[in-house]
Amino acid sequence: MNPTNFFAELKRRNVYRAAVAYGVVAWFLTQLTTQVFPFFEIPNSAVRFVVIALVVGFPIAMLLSWVYEFTPEGVVRTEDLHPGQARSAQRVTGRILDFIIIGALLLVIAMLIVGRLPFYRQTGELISQKSIAVLPFENLSEDKANAYFADGIQDEILARLSKIADLKVISRTSTQHYKSAPENLPEIARQLGVAHILEGSVQKSGDAVRVNVQLIKAANDSHLWGDTFDRKLTDIFSVESEVAKAIADQLRAKLTGQEEQVIAAKPTDNPEAYDAYLRGLAYSLKTQRTPANSLGAQKYLREAVQLDPKFALAWSLLSYTDAVGYHTMNLQPTLALRDETRQAAETALALQPALGEAVLAKATLSRHIRFCLITAGFFNPWPMSSEPEANGTGATPTSTKLSGSTRATLTYSPSTPFP
Repeated sequence: MNPTNFFAELKRRNVYRAAVAYGVVAWFLTQLTTQVFPFFEIPNSAVRFVVIALVVGFPIAMLLSWVYEFTPEGVVRTEDLHPGQARSAQRVTGRILDFIIIGALLLVIAMLIVGRLPFYRQTGELISQKSIAVLPFENLSEDKANAYFADGIQDEILARLSKIADLKVISRTSTQHYKSAPENLPEIARQLGVAHILEGSVQKSGDAVRVNVQLIKAANDSHLWGDTFDRKLTDIFSVESEVAKAIADQLRAKLTGQEEQVIAAKPTDNPEAYDAYLRGLAYSLKTQRTPANSLGAQKYLREAVQLDPKFALAWSLLSYTDAVGYHTMNLQPTLALRDETRQAAETALALQPALGEAVLAKATLSRHIRFCLITAGFFNPWPMSSEPEANGTGATPTSTKLSGSTRATLTYSPSTPFP
């Protein structure tokens, strides 16, 4: 067949129109399934099946458009029509395909427009059902000084949940300004972009601890799960792990074997060291980074690692606190502080090389070193040597100007050398 005649025949039989209509409809179905299927927790394999089926169906649809035509009597073979009937049927088929193309394009345009509206991104239908925000825990202890303990338990549960890859967990920075038990949970969930809210309270008396948690489905403000844990301080780690696992089960999040081990890990066997760590953590979590808060965090974290030298999590937070304190000048920027920062990070990595907090501490140290190099113009403002600097003060030169601390996402390898 002559190629020119062949392409003319494709046009005459509306194959081009059919290809355009099929492509537009296929794109719309793909977008629809990728957004709707996750809401009903349909596996991603179903989306892949739809895409593969649409790809396989394309040549079949083209073949059918070549062989058949729409007529008032129904679908008939093109070869069975007289030339006059064929031209009339092809015009009818062309109009039908035009309507399909226009209708599909209107749906696509509507989807694109609505997708850019603020309310569309915040509606419950589009929020992952495996998303959660942990609100500040209420301190019900008679001694209000135990508020640090409630803050620490909340943060530890949040940290364990964040280690589950199948969950979307909102950071503490985004939730800390909300009350412990707010009345407008659906609105808060909408603002945070989550489907579930975890509320809790902590009561501590001596070495006895009571932790109460409630998992709320934000869409209808209904109680999904809750429990009360009465434990001794020595067994508080099991509460944090049990809560994280229970939430994962309720939200049908899949845990890998490694994630289960990380969640169940016990950071220290020394309850006094853990109590000191929680006190230091409470200071480090305060919204304002002041010298008093930095000194308070440093004091209790030093106490924690003295009570348990194998407490890798405390070593990590101590290094991070020192690095940020040096950077912001909230801590006296001495050579001793530099050495402690480096030693704490290296100790944490030596104890638990795979601990994310330890890697972050070392990366934070590296980041602040490089910041000082860029800002001050020195080759190495954090030298490996512990000898005093040229000004003889043991501090960074007065010409060095450091800005406020900022967190950054860093890619770090433990083998990366430091300046």
